[in-house]
Formats: sequence, structure tokens, C-alpha cells
Amino acid sequence: MESIKNFDIIIIGGSYSGLSAAMALGRSLRNVLIIDSGKPCNIQTPHSHNFLTHDGVEPAVIAQRGRKQVLAYPTVNFVSELAIEGTRTKNSFQITTSTGKKFNAPNLLFATGVKDLLPDIPGFSDCWGISVIHCPYCHGYEFNGKKTGIMANGEKAMHLASLINNLTDDLTILTQGNDDFNEEQDSQLKKHNINVVTSPISEIVHENGHIKHIVLDDGNQLKFDAVYAVVPFEQHSNIPASLGCEITEEGYLQVDDFQKTTVEGVYACGDNSTWMRSVAAAVASGNFAGAVINKELVNDHF
Repeated sequence: MESIKNFDIIIIGGSYSGLSAAMALGRSLRNVLIIDSGKPCNIQTPHSHNFLTHDGVEPAVIAQRGRKQVLAYPTVNFVSELAIEGTRTKNSFQITTSTGKKFNAPNLLFATGVKDLLPDIPGFSDCWGISVIHCPYCHGYEFNGKKTGIMANGEKAMHLASLINNLTDDLTILTQGNDDFNEEQDSQLKKHNINVVTSPISEIVHENGHIKHIVLDDGNQLKFDAVYAVVPFEQHSNIPASLGCEITEEGYLQVDDFQKTTVEGVYACGDNSTWMRSVAAAVASGNFAGAVINKELVNDHF
């Protein structure tokens, strides 16, 4: 691979969606380069769920298996580095890595995911992905019937509460300040015996990432087994924006029904372009993106 500098496609991000796309392209004999920094957002999540044939498997194990299978295809190459810059040349794109390596391809696929912006609450980051969680489909079954919190407010809290209420009848919303619920929402919460606590969280006391209790600013302590948290995020890579790719109001890369961004020749898949954040969804979008890119390459030469 050291002698190869030009590829049919460069995939930036070698986790679930990027590997899935690479498999589809490798099986079509496309020269593929995957550039990956090795920092997935679920790095400390102990188990992946709701992914057929891999339910309960550690996410890192799924990625390792996937990488081994994908790199068995001889036209797929892998570089363990951080992509730091992307530029457009006459008929191609050039990607520069943190060590100064430069690679070229007429097509780019960003499978770079998003970076969660965790609040500065002691214990929060230690529990993130373990007992402070984001998705009832990914984690909810494991905490069914347990004492559960939702760290959110307004519509986002109501959305999560509607899903989690099916999993436990011991549910509390932690608004981190005055709540934003209207009269109808207040009525719904009371109907389902969902408590609302407005005092902000000052600390999450835990043992190896498993919540013991939370401490509130007003001094009260509340015991929870799990807390769902809605946290802001940003794109993990700024290269798409630097190339002119549009970002949605929600912060995702804007893509059409074929995973194409607003820049010709640039595609995106996985968490960076959809709210449906799961390993299964990432694999599906990557597989589809790989097929679309291969069809575009076919159209260029057939």
C-alpha cells in the first residue's frame, strides 16, 4: 500500500459505517483507503445491543472482527492515523494525515461520527455509555424495571419519557433548572407518575461507571440505576465543512437519499448524518453508501 497514493475512494472513519462501506466497495474490486484515528464515540460502552447476530457483544470486538474481514479484500487498505485536512484538486480530493501523508481520490466518504460534548459534572464522563446512556433501543432492556432518570427538558425529555415509560414505572426527569413543560405535557407526566426534579446535578457518584446515586445542588441525593442524558454534539471532523458540505440545523452533515452531501463526490454515512444512532444503523448506512459509490464509479466508466 505504501506505493499507492491514488484511490477510487477514501473513507475517513474506520468504525462500523466506514468498514461496512469498505466491504461493499472491496467486494466490487475498488481501490479503497480507510483512514481511522481509533477513537470511536462508544469507546467505553461495554456491550452493543439491538444488532442482529451481535447482541451483547463489546463494540470494540465488533469493530475488530469487521476490520479483519474487510482487510481480507486485497484492494482495501487501512491507515491508522488522523485525517486533518482535505483539499480539492482539479479532478480529485487530497487528504492529509497528522503525519503529513497525502492521499488522493475522486470520491470521499466521511464516516467520522460525532463528538459528544459532555457536561462538566463530576462522574458524568466516567459513566457515559455504561450507566449514563443515550438510547433506550441500545440500552433500555438492560435497565428495564430499574430506577431511571432522564437528564433533559421540554420536548426532548417528553420524547424519551414516552419511550422509557414502557420499560420502567420508576422514572424521574432531571431538568437541570426550571422545566420547559407546557400544561398538556405536565398533565401527561402526572398521568404516568413521572417525577420532575429541577435542581441541577452537582455530582454523579459511581463505582466503575455504574451509578450509585446523584447529588443535587440543593444537597439532596437521589438513587438511580441508569440516567438517560441528552447531550449536545459536534462533528468529529471539520474537513467536510472546510470542503463546503452543508450542515443541518441539528448539526448533522446534510445528505440526500443516496448519502450524497451537498458537495459533488463527497458522501457521508453513520452518526455524522443521522439521528438514528446505533451500530446496526451505522452498518446499514455504510453498506448502502458503498453500493451507491460503486454505482457512480460504474456510471463513469461503463
